[in-house]
Amino acid sequence: MIIGYTTGVFDMFHVGHLNLLRRARENCDRLIVGVSTDEVVREYKHHDPIVPFGERVEIVKAIRYVDEVVAQTTMDKFAAWEKLRFNRLFHGNDWKGSAMYNEVEARLRAVGVEVVYFEYTKGTSSTLLSERLRNG
Repeated sequence: MIIGYTTGVFDMFHVGHLNLLRRARENCDRLIVGVSTDEVVREYKHHDPIVPFGERVEIVKAIRYVDEVVAQTTMDKFAAWEKLRFNRLFHGNDWKGSAMYNEVEARLRAVGVEVVYFEYTKGTSSTLLSERLRNG
């Protein structure tokens, strides 16, 4: 059985999120999704998400491609692997080649985990939606 794992804030859920979850589930037998806690979002994005953590979890749980939802309490993907023992990590290709993900790939490869990148959905993001709401 191939266990897949992906993470995200999933703030203001949109088609890009759905595309990621659909494609991830097509490439594994069981999909675990880590939803970033409000504290994690604050730490690395330096602002609060618009939709509170509990509501974001409920939205992601309702998606048919998702088998399990867990709280992402740290950005450390290796720590997540130690707890969940997934075989594949899925992510949008907007992070591919970054220093952070080069390190993630190396650490996970050493324990037999494949990192799979999907084309980032252009033209939509929670950041763009937030800007549109702020600017009318």
